Amino acid sequence: MSNLKPSERILCALDTTNVEEAAILAGELSPHVGGIKLGLEFFGANGPQGFLEVAKANRNIFLDLKLHDIPNTVAKTIHALMPLGPKIMTIHTAGGSAMMKAASEAATLAAKNEGCERPIIVGVTILTSLDNEDIEAIGFQNKVSMQVVKLARLAKESGLDGVVCSPHEIKLIKESCGADFKLVVPGIRPAGSDTGDQKRVMTPEEAVSLGADYLVIGRPITKSDNPAQSAQLIANEING
Repeated sequence: MSNLKPSERILCALDTTNVEEAAILAGELSPHVGGIKLGLEFFGANGPQGFLEVAKANRNIFLDLKLHDIPNTVAKTIHALMPLGPKIMTIHTAGGSAMMKAASEAATLAAKNEGCERPIIVGVTILTSLDNEDIEAIGFQNKVSMQVVKLARLAKESGLDGVVCSPHEIKLIKESCGADFKLVVPGIRPAGSDTGDQKRVMTPEEAVSLGADYLVIGRPITKSDNPAQSAQLIANEING
C-alpha cells in the first residue's frame, strides 16, 4: 500500500459547473484532501480556462475525461492537455492495448517537453454504476469482478500506472497486478451515506484497508453543511 496520509488519499469530486463556486470549494478543501476531481460536465462547460481557475486554489487536479478513441487521437489529446498540469488523467481500458500504450507514452513525452511532472495515467475498467446484469446486456461474457481484473492486467501490460475500479475489486486487482499498481476508487460512501446511483460501494476505511490508493468522494463532502469538516472526518475514518 502507498505511504499516503489519510487526507492525501481523498480526491473530492466537484459536482458543479460554476467556476467560482468550484474554485472557492477547492480552496476550502485544499488542506483536507489530496486533490480535486473535475469531470466531463465541468470541463465541457468551462474548458481549460475553468480548469486553471480551480487549479489556482488546488494544484492537484484529477482530470477525469475518460478518453476513448483511436491511439493517435488519444495521444494528441493528452499532449494538448499537458500544459494544464493535471495530477491524474483517465482513459478507458476498453480502448485496447495500443491506445493505452499511446496514452502512457504521450504523457511521458509531453511532460518532458513541457518540463512538468508526468501525470498518473489510469484506466477506467467497469463503471461503478454497472452491475453483472448491465455488463451482460452490453455483451461481456465475464462477471464484473473478472472483467475488471482482465482489463486491469491489460492496463498494466500496456504501461498504465493504475486503474479506476470499484472497491469490491481492490483485493483482486492488487493480488493480480501488484502493490505498486495504483487504484483510484469511486463508489466510496462514509457509513450511513446515501449510495446514490452507484451500485458497488464501500466505506473509506474498508477500501483503504484492502489497498485503495485514492478514494473519489463527492456528495458526502460537497453537499454537507461543512465540506472541510466532512473531509477531515473522512480522513479520520480512514485512519481508523
